[in-house]
Formats: sequence, C-alpha cells, structure tokens
Amino acid sequence: MATWDDVEAIAGALPEVAESTSYGNRGWKVRKQTFAWDRPLRKGEIEALGGFEPEGAAPRGEILAVRVPDEEAKQALISGEPEIYFTTSHFDGYPAVLIRLDRIPRADLKEAIVEAWLSRAPKRVAAAYLAERD
Repeated sequence: MATWDDVEAIAGALPEVAESTSYGNRGWKVRKQTFAWDRPLRKGEIEALGGFEPEGAAPRGEILAVRVPDEEAKQALISGEPEIYFTTSHFDGYPAVLIRLDRIPRADLKEAIVEAWLSRAPKRVAAAYLAERD
C-alpha cells in the first residue's frame, strides 16, 4: 500500500524536517530529533518472532519505525491493528512502534508520521502547524 516515496513526501512536507540517517538507515528529524526511520529487523528479532511469516510473525517487507507519545498510544496501535503495527523486545519501554509499510493505507501512514512529528517537534513549531492545518 504505502511506499518509501510516500514516507519521504509526507515527512518532507512537515515544517523543519531534515532527512538524514539513523544507524545507517534513512531517518527523518525535526530539529535533530528523530521521529521516523527505516528499521529493518535484526537477526535476533526475527528469531524471537519465530522466523518470517507465514510460519513466524516476522514480516518480510519494509518496516518504518515512528515515535509515539507514550506507551499507552503504542499499545493502542498494536492491539487495534496488529496486522499493521507491531513491536519487538528491543523497543520495550520505548515510545515507538514498527509499521509494516506494505500494509498501511497512505492516509493512516500520514496520520502516524504527523503524530510522530508532533511528539518530537518544538511546542511552538507544532502549535503553528496545527493552527495552520485547522
């Protein structure tokens, strides 16, 4: 459904965003605060998820990580749409969720990226964006 081009277009349209790298992968930052990044699964995570789908739970497609406001928001996304959102033990206690890029509708992707950006943007920048958007 969604692609890296969609991620780039959505993230890049937000105020004060710069594309950079995060641990060698593409990432998007607002004032040096990472809010979205390409996050391939690591070997240990694939093993912990029981291998790749359909036998295990590890997706084969592209994975986007995004910041979320808190652990409650993270759990709500994962429990509400587990076919799209998931996590690994690496992210236990960390306010971020993993997204199966090939399963998320573009509108939902935009919402996730904007929410991630809002969680990291300076308050004045976020307030100005929200005022302009509404």
